[in-house]
Amino acid sequence: MQAPVIVLNTNKQRETGHRAQMSNITAAKTVADVVRTCLGPRAMMKMLLDPMGGITLTNDGFAILRECEVSHPAAKSMIELSRTQDDEVGDGTTSVIILAGEMLAIAAPFLERHIHPIVILRGFRKALEDGAQILRDISKVIDTDSDEEMIGLIKACIGTKFVSRWEDLMCKLALSAVRTVASIDAHGNREIDVKRFARIEKVPGGTVEDSQVLDGLMFNKDIVHPKMRRRVENPRVVLLDCPLEYKKGESQTNIEISKEADWSRILHIEEEQIKAMCDKIAAVKPDLIITEKGISDLAQHFLVKNNISAIRRIRKTDNNRIARATGATIVSSLDDLKESDVGTKCGLFDIEKIGDEYFTFLTKCKDPKACTILLRGPGKDTINEIERNLHDAMAVARNVFFEPYLCPGGGASEMAVSTQLAARAKSEIEGVEQWPYSGVAEAMEVIPRTLIQNCGGNAIRILSDLRAKHASGQHTWGVDGETGQVADMTTYGVWEPLAVKLQTIKTAIESACLLLRVDDIVSGTKKGGASQ
Repeated sequence: MQAPVIVLNTNKQRETGHRAQMSNITAAKTVADVVRTCLGPRAMMKMLLDPMGGITLTNDGFAILRECEVSHPAAKSMIELSRTQDDEVGDGTTSVIILAGEMLAIAAPFLERHIHPIVILRGFRKALEDGAQILRDISKVIDTDSDEEMIGLIKACIGTKFVSRWEDLMCKLALSAVRTVASIDAHGNREIDVKRFARIEKVPGGTVEDSQVLDGLMFNKDIVHPKMRRRVENPRVVLLDCPLEYKKGESQTNIEISKEADWSRILHIEEEQIKAMCDKIAAVKPDLIITEKGISDLAQHFLVKNNISAIRRIRKTDNNRIARATGATIVSSLDDLKESDVGTKCGLFDIEKIGDEYFTFLTKCKDPKACTILLRGPGKDTINEIERNLHDAMAVARNVFFEPYLCPGGGASEMAVSTQLAARAKSEIEGVEQWPYSGVAEAMEVIPRTLIQNCGGNAIRILSDLRAKHASGQHTWGVDGETGQVADMTTYGVWEPLAVKLQTIKTAIESACLLLRVDDIVSGTKKGGASQ
């Protein structure tokens, strides 16, 4: 008899076939259980300690999973889902994890019955196509110019978060920030780049009510010389990307001097060069110059003489925002500086002291296409959580500008998809695919069920009431997240963007399909657990 041929290293951990699939399903369910209590307005918060000793206090699904250290590959894949959801639409990070975990849990009994994974996936994919169509059918159009409708939408996003106590203020902050940075690009397309042009500046101290969106910008810098002006109305702003210092050689340079006159001449050349630089700046009569590089003491002296205020070593991203807000052009060489590069859209340059730090304000800008959101609050943890929530709110507002459709919230959309898929499974789907197809319908109920459980309601009774409402065609009925009772979302006023809902079910089902296709896990670690 021939000896067995061993191809793989036997020291590696290896799981194959059914065991590998069950291992993935268990890992996904475990990750989903971590964030399950973080769904809805009655969400619990998690306190996480990072390796450096810093504390994260949040109920945001992505922020929690980002801090978790997991070793199982399927669990890592699940955490990647919430990152995708956060990058794409900014909201629904908790829902997508819970839904993906439930999709895999639904698949487990089918695998036990030896249904081939590809057959299960076919049922899942068909359910995804139909589910996306059902969501589009039950969605309604929103008027993005109406403040009332937009604030109602952002409230639905913020209502489940820590900042729900200040929801009116936060809605106004998010909406005005998104409207400020909205612009039309060269091809006539609408562009809303919240990440680059709406910066959140966190300043501990004061109260949350002191937070505001500035009609311009602020940054944590002071002027370089005490005699420079600290307040200028309607300033002329020049932005530079070059140093106002004497040019040094790239590599080490040695100069041998034999006469003393030559030494004084070298010093004079340095002085003349810096004076020439400052004269070129003074020629366009600016009130304020801001550079990303350094400003030497001698340059400061000449600038003070010309009554020009200067700020140095500013970040590139801040400089780009200032350019958008003031209408200035960033100049890389002083030889190219001309009158058209000067920014004149800013109404006030002012330096204020907040706490122990000096902040530069460029406000009262005419039609600024960039802004700063100033967040105040009692402590660092509070402000960090408010910042995370505000990011979600801005992302939701941004999505709706591009795709102005809303679906009913409070688990109503998921319940509508569930009811209609279950009906279709009986009438339109034939063969073994009917099982996984109706399994997706069952899995969609996890969102309203979790909302009820998080309020401490009776899940079985309330879900039965909700099913009855949807069976009679009332697809706007969902769960009131505060009381756990059945409520009509039209009167309750909780609507969510269609883009978020579509992305949630697409990401959840696609990831479940991906993990179900895995039938072999070969780990890079040895059997003993020691790393290679």
